[in-house]
Amino acid sequence: MQTEGRMGGRLRWWIISLVTLGTVLNYLARSSLAVAAPTLKDSFGMTTQEYSWVVAAFQGAYTIAQPLAGLALDLMGLRLGFALFAVAWSLSNCAHAFASGWPSLALFRGLLGFTEAAAIPAGIKVVGEWFPPRERTVATGWFNIGSSFGSILAPPIVVFCIFTWGWQSAFVVTGGVGFLWAGLWYWGYRTPEEHKGLSEGERALIMEGRVETGATPATSWRDIIRTKAFWSIAIPRFLCEPAWHTFSFFIPLYLVEVRGLDLKGVAAFAWLPFLAADMGSILGGYYAPWLMKRFDISLLGSRKIVMTTGAIMMVGPACIGLAGSAGAAIALFCIGGFAHQMLSGALMTLSADLFEPRVVATATGMAGSAAWIGGLLFSLVVGALADTIGYDPLFAALALFDIMAAIVLWSMMRSRPAKEALA
Repeated sequence: MQTEGRMGGRLRWWIISLVTLGTVLNYLARSSLAVAAPTLKDSFGMTTQEYSWVVAAFQGAYTIAQPLAGLALDLMGLRLGFALFAVAWSLSNCAHAFASGWPSLALFRGLLGFTEAAAIPAGIKVVGEWFPPRERTVATGWFNIGSSFGSILAPPIVVFCIFTWGWQSAFVVTGGVGFLWAGLWYWGYRTPEEHKGLSEGERALIMEGRVETGATPATSWRDIIRTKAFWSIAIPRFLCEPAWHTFSFFIPLYLVEVRGLDLKGVAAFAWLPFLAADMGSILGGYYAPWLMKRFDISLLGSRKIVMTTGAIMMVGPACIGLAGSAGAAIALFCIGGFAHQMLSGALMTLSADLFEPRVVATATGMAGSAAWIGGLLFSLVVGALADTIGYDPLFAALALFDIMAAIVLWSMMRSRPAKEALA
């Protein structure tokens, strides 16, 4: 029966491809601001610190909303809940076109952060519902490429819109496509229990793996927050997230202000670190089951090794200050993007490994809030210090944070669930 599920049932991969497309559009919308930032700074007379406040408005709202979005998804279900959030974030992004200065831009950015917070909890909930444990990092790796692929698409699309129709059109275009995806999701998604197209073999594979996981028996956010399992995920995510926020929100500004590129140069090269991030997301996803098969490593052990490998590779972007050219700096950013998405996928998948499917979105949202608090605080530090001490020591700090996160993960996650499913 298990063989039939592996060989004959592929519906779960179609489901995760739908999540991947939604994640692409989610990150396309949020990445538009970073590409348009040089134009908006000129149009509104924004300083780098004021821009960091606009970024912080998104981060603050996103941080607050993640556990709320996760709870809403667990209560409403993924089909309706994810579609509603997609409609809301599309409206919020289109509203950026009406900004007249950095305060109104920050307001619309906050609305976008509040509504986009559902994406990752929804994706991990789908992974927990549709995939056996051995395949979960693979599924997470594939849907997580949407975060960087959306960032790859943003520079050429936004720059084209700015030069063709003005900066307002960039937000209307990148927001408008989300409405189409919301309809596609509502039409196409069902749970494994409800989906009529799911074969009995694939259904048995999914359900068998779910039963064997031995997940932490938490039933509410109060139960979740009292577990060591939650903090063993939340603290590393707090330490690791500043790297992705720095790459997402400040690479275009860094390339313009430090490396001397113009807007066309940003469009030509700023997407490369996110392409590398896609590769890290996918290869990191396959790395964990390879470790389990090749070296007979436990499920949780494989997650920890993947995370640690990515943390060590973050030494690359820590050396950006030594780069002698813009090309060399971009290459080091590429190493950083690869490394971060490798370790991030492993950390996010742990929520599906350690918590029951009915609370996975809530647990993921709560851990995501911890991550985004770290990202928000560091973005404010970048905004306050980049114009005085420069970016180089800030990039070096990111590697230190990730190595600390790996140490915390190994220290806190020593025990494992009663049964680690190797389905």
